[in-house]
Amino acid sequence: MIYQGKQKIWADYQKEIPDDHWFYVRSCIRQIFFPASEKYFLLICRDMLGRDIYESEHHTTCAGIAYHCDTIPQETAMTVVARQFALMTEAGYDNLVTSCITSFGNYVEILETWREFPELEEKIREHLWKACRREFNKPKYVAHASDLVYKLRGEIAERAQYRLVHRATGEPLRIVEHIGCHYSKMFPHKGVGGAEYPCVLSGMAEAWGGQVIDYPERRHCCGFGFRQYFVKANRGYSLSNTHKKFESMEPYHPDAIITNCPGCPYFLDRWQYVISEMNGKTYGQNGYGIPALTYEELAGLVLGVDPWDLGLQVHQVAVEPLLDKIGIPYDPARKYLGLDEKKIMTPGLPTTLKCC
Repeated sequence: MIYQGKQKIWADYQKEIPDDHWFYVRSCIRQIFFPASEKYFLLICRDMLGRDIYESEHHTTCAGIAYHCDTIPQETAMTVVARQFALMTEAGYDNLVTSCITSFGNYVEILETWREFPELEEKIREHLWKACRREFNKPKYVAHASDLVYKLRGEIAERAQYRLVHRATGEPLRIVEHIGCHYSKMFPHKGVGGAEYPCVLSGMAEAWGGQVIDYPERRHCCGFGFRQYFVKANRGYSLSNTHKKFESMEPYHPDAIITNCPGCPYFLDRWQYVISEMNGKTYGQNGYGIPALTYEELAGLVLGVDPWDLGLQVHQVAVEPLLDKIGIPYDPARKYLGLDEKKIMTPGLPTTLKCC
């Protein structure tokens, strides 16, 4: 009886993620921070695993950042999102998958608001028609791209050339997962595992051979928080949030961090450099930092994609120690080559944080 009760409770935390036929929308900032992640989401899901994922060159930002920073009203953001839904409808798709956590939260919030206030939905439909003569169907299903990679984690594991295992010891690598706040804290029932037990990233790491490490500040914000960082005077608060997380995870000696939000890997990566410059503290082994990767980058690594094609050279924290642990080969001479295989620029090195 107790076991059956627990099974029923856990069932409430699951998501029925459609297997195929998705309309994909990118993030407005991820392509700047980690430029190959979205490319490899499409290559892995569409080209390697044969899923039907359509992307329109006409889609735009969802306006989520502007909305959460209080620079535009919600109705403006709703009209922008309604146009995204119109593009999906015109392309003949019912399922929408978004690269950005904030976009995911924005779409979910808008759909939930329309469900509660249908008159507002009609108002937005009128706004959209007046603005660009478009109409839309609401998506039958909205997912975050990490949901789809989680859904396909077993297929990725079957094709994996590498596992998240230390090649010298045979032990699973110690992985810290960090869930973006807008994934399941806003609407817990929309995320795999809810806000308390989100397993979308831990499920990937475990399927690919890693050991997920718990630590006290596992669910603490990465420090982005929009107005924590976009308002320059608040950036010390942003840094203090991230510092708190690193101090909390340090005793558990993680080999890598996996994230599913545009801002989270950026701050968990860049603030390590800032902290090292401010007080000389580093959190990885031997003076290195802890690599903070997107889930697409981690999937690409286990599938055998060249680390520099994945864009890992744009990370502030050196990824070479992680590659060496797994046994993934890489050419140091290609690290800073452009698309034409010509050297573009070698960045300046930090004074404290070790880089390869």
